[in-house]
Amino acid sequence: MPARRVVTGRSQEPRKRFAEELRKLRAERGDSLRRLGEVVGWDWSLFSKMEKGETLGGPEVVQALDTYYGTSGMLLVLWELALGDPTQFKERYRRYMALEAEAISLWHYAAYVLPGLLQTEAYARTLMESEGTFEGDELTRQVEARMGRRLLLEGDSAPTFRTILSETVLRTPLPVRAQWQEQLEHLLTAGDRRNITIQVVPHAAGLYALANTDVMFLKPTDGRTVAWVETAYSGEVVEGTAAVDQLQHRYDVVRDLALSPADSRKLILRTLEEASCEPSI
Repeated sequence: MPARRVVTGRSQEPRKRFAEELRKLRAERGDSLRRLGEVVGWDWSLFSKMEKGETLGGPEVVQALDTYYGTSGMLLVLWELALGDPTQFKERYRRYMALEAEAISLWHYAAYVLPGLLQTEAYARTLMESEGTFEGDELTRQVEARMGRRLLLEGDSAPTFRTILSETVLRTPLPVRAQWQEQLEHLLTAGDRRNITIQVVPHAAGLYALANTDVMFLKPTDGRTVAWVETAYSGEVVEGTAAVDQLQHRYDVVRDLALSPADSRKLILRTLEEASCEPSI
C-alpha cells in the first residue's frame, strides 16, 4: 500500500479526506485525468468531480480505483466514511446522527414519509427536491449522504430496526411509476433481513396517537432510551425520562394497532401489484 500522509486538520473531514487521497494517489502515479479514465474505464470528468469533492461516485468506481492504485480497500473505507459524514447534515441533525451511529437498536414510526434508512436514491431525491432546501451539487451531496446512512443496517453487527408505517406512507407514490415500484421492492427486500421489521398501520385503525408525528427511538450502548421527534420544519432530541416514557407508551399503542409483519408484507405486495398495473384507458 502507498505511504500514507499525515492527517491534517483539513483532512480529518471525511469527504475532504477522500478527495485529498484521490488527488494524492493520481499525482503519485503521474496520470492525467484523461489517462485515469482510459485505464479504469470511467469518463475522466467523473474523477475530476470526485477529486474536487463535488461527488463521491459509486462503490463500483471506488473499488476499481482501489484495484488500480493497489490500496487494498482503503479508498472504499474512506468512501463509506465520507457517505456517513455527519458534517454533511444540518446542524440540528448532528446530535441525532451521533446517537444513531452508536445505537444498538432503533424503533420508528412514520406518519407521512419513509424513514431515511429505508429510502431508495430516487425517493430521497424526490423528497428533498419537494422540500426545496437543496439544489444542484448540494442536493446530490445530501442524497449521497442519506444513502450512506443505509450502511448502518448492514453487516453482522448491525442494530435491530423496527419501523411502523402509516398506510398513508404506502399510498403516497413517487411521480415516476418505475421509481415507486423500485422503492416498494426495496421495502420487501429490507423486510427479509433478520435485523429489520416492517409493520403497517392500516387506515381502518382510525385515529391514534402519533398519527401526525414521526419519531425514532434509539438505545445507545449505555442502555438508556433517547427519542428523536421530527416534523417538516424541525427536529428535536428528547432525552428526559418522563417525556421519552410518554412517547414510548404512545408508540406501544400504535404497535398494537399495526398489522403483523407478515400481513404488512402482504399489504406492501398488494401496493406493488397496484403500482405495476397499467392505468386504464
